[in-house]
Amino acid sequence: MKVLVTRQLPGKWLDYLSSYVSVELWDKEYPPPRDWIIEHVKDKDGILVTLTERVDKEVIDSAPRLKVISTYSVGYDHIDVQYAKKRGIIVTYTPEVLTDATADLIFGLIIAVARRIVEGDKLIREGKWNTSWHPMFMLGTEVHGKVLGILGMGRIGMAVAKRAKGFDMKVIYNSRRPHNVEWQFVDLDTLFRESDYLVIAVDLNPSTYHLVNEDKLRLMKRSSFLINASRGAVVDEKALVKALKEGWIRGAALDVFEREPIGADNELVKLDNVVLTPHLGSATWETREKMAEVAVKNMLFALRGERPIYEVP
Repeated sequence: MKVLVTRQLPGKWLDYLSSYVSVELWDKEYPPPRDWIIEHVKDKDGILVTLTERVDKEVIDSAPRLKVISTYSVGYDHIDVQYAKKRGIIVTYTPEVLTDATADLIFGLIIAVARRIVEGDKLIREGKWNTSWHPMFMLGTEVHGKVLGILGMGRIGMAVAKRAKGFDMKVIYNSRRPHNVEWQFVDLDTLFRESDYLVIAVDLNPSTYHLVNEDKLRLMKRSSFLINASRGAVVDEKALVKALKEGWIRGAALDVFEREPIGADNELVKLDNVVLTPHLGSATWETREKMAEVAVKNMLFALRGERPIYEVP
């Protein structure tokens, strides 16, 4: 059996994979060129990818032996799952293992943007902290006791809601359907109107593309904050920049973007009322190694004809 792996992974799991199958690895820091993937997947039985590599019909058709696509991610919008399944190819992913790490980051983003932590750090580093203390100096916004809105009450949404208990927050949510949970289900417009902190926790699909648009942003309180650590294209960035500049909302915290990496010319970089992180949701040693374990075992189980740990539904 031959497997193509498009990125180096943390921990021992590529060595583990190599003990069972022949592995060809792209070991550069940057993503492999598309032409390289198409050329090198031709004789492979499996391909292990990350969210930066698009596995569409062209890639799939270039690999007549392909049996398994294993993605090192919880999202799978970069894979043409429907076409893969039509070809009889198993598609696997790594949900659950990154839930807590992502929820932790989301709460970190909430606190950072509310209490202006990044602005304060920048002020000190640039030597601009000129007064020891003042009643009106760098006032932020309370997190405790506020309304936390969650768009998408899946695993990550629920983990964020559980963390909100420690801050005595009221949690409201909107999802495809109401869940049997302790938090209050509301319609989409109510979610945008009532949330002090609105967390985006949906996957990217045709129905969620630019779901957070100008009309929805105009519904939000001028004192509210938008937090996104799901997929960048769920939010219309041009509309968000306009909202931040014109004060429709107080601020935003973003871990994902429509195009990644973003450049210094992106309007978001120029705004003080937004906290930006470079797609760090699952970026802990513990989580990334566990993701590698699951992605590798998904691959091996499927190649053996066994049921993988997590198969894309």
